[in-house]
Amino acid sequence: MASTTTGARAALYLRISSDPSGQRAGVQRQADECAELIESRGWTVAATFEDNDRSAFSGRRREGYEQLLAAVEAGSVDAVVAWHPDRLHRSPTELERFIDLVEAHGVAVATVQGGSYDLATASGRMTARVVGAVARHESEHTSERLKAKAREIAKAGKVSGGGTRPYGYEADRKTVREAEAAEIRAAVPALLAGATLHSVLTDWRRRGLVTPAGGPWQRHPLQRMLTSARIAGLRAHLGVIAATAEWGAIISEADHRALVALGGRRTTRPPRRYLLTGGISRCGLCGGRLVARPRSDGRRSMVCPGDVMGGCGRIRILAEPLEDLIRDQVIEALATPELLQAINAAADTDTTDTAGTVAELREAERALEQLAVDHYADARIGRSEYLAARDAIAVRITELSDTLGAAATSTVLDGLDGAAADVLTEAWDAADLGWRRQLIETVIEAVIVNPAAKGRNVFDPTRVEITWRA
Repeated sequence: MASTTTGARAALYLRISSDPSGQRAGVQRQADECAELIESRGWTVAATFEDNDRSAFSGRRREGYEQLLAAVEAGSVDAVVAWHPDRLHRSPTELERFIDLVEAHGVAVATVQGGSYDLATASGRMTARVVGAVARHESEHTSERLKAKAREIAKAGKVSGGGTRPYGYEADRKTVREAEAAEIRAAVPALLAGATLHSVLTDWRRRGLVTPAGGPWQRHPLQRMLTSARIAGLRAHLGVIAATAEWGAIISEADHRALVALGGRRTTRPPRRYLLTGGISRCGLCGGRLVARPRSDGRRSMVCPGDVMGGCGRIRILAEPLEDLIRDQVIEALATPELLQAINAAADTDTTDTAGTVAELREAERALEQLAVDHYADARIGRSEYLAARDAIAVRITELSDTLGAAATSTVLDGLDGAAADVLTEAWDAADLGWRRQLIETVIEAVIVNPAAKGRNVFDPTRVEITWRA
């Protein structure tokens, strides 16, 4: 073993699992006591390695610890000093690796709280393993207690955690901040009505809205916030609604559920450049979908694709004048009471009980959670029974979520009842492409494009037939 007499080179290792303030008070206290131990033995500090705010139980890579091992392997230290053995390891696998390394290089190990142990001897290794096993047990027990406490807090609908306040709420995490809540209340119906997350993000950035931390909004944080259970006054735990929260709701649970159901289709897709693609525009010859296909001069146009895509390949039309025509027709139709009344009458026949669907969805989620407890925790049902029941409940959850998502699409017509043509035009001009598409799809079943007349090189509106939904 390398000499651990006066002048031995000691590597000091410091670690604390949690330091949210970043002030390093914990590791500094360790450093002071370790320095006293090193001085009492007549050693010198050759290097200091630190992992602040990093758990040894979590399995995450510890850079300071890896640097310590590298120093031992390089032969640049004669001893390793820590405040307690559990500062070094809380994993048997890690401990065995450490034992092999220090034994191979003859390095001593000393701790302020655990004393010294010689890993070159069987009794020293046994002591280290016992200390490591006890530390591992303490970590696992602490983890179980913290998880149980987190579940208890969630089921009570209580606030937990700290850090930056949530958007829409004050620092107490419970009181609604009305200025921000108003932005959320405007954004969620817009998304449900067909707007894209991209358009909301662009608008918020343009108007200088910032996150609670003061930075500009980014796509994914904005999506997480707008689809979070929190803004609906719900307490979630591990992604599942656990209870009604103690803080105020900014949007309704029905809107939250509908937005989550539509999220993958509406909030994450890239912005489109064409208003009438996606199936609403059809070929008048074969009935196939028209697709975007710019002309050689760069002008946007749509075509019925050739045989390789299932179309006849015989229809082409410029996109811009067609979109202008459809816009004018939709605004004119909505400005007359007959169409809107017919559409609203059709919507009234929708028997979706939103409140009942939300309640049933909650019950299904609770049943799924209880099923997992019955199988994994209490072992009251076998695996095959668990899987069959789980799959059935998952299918029902999907069906209920889709029902809420479909019911929410009618909000695109909110505020348009009885609007004059100029008001509708203003709303159209202010809206993004997603809202416009949703409006068109709400009132129009199909736009049929027929062949052009021979020798006619200008846009011909008589080629276009509109099939209205009502």
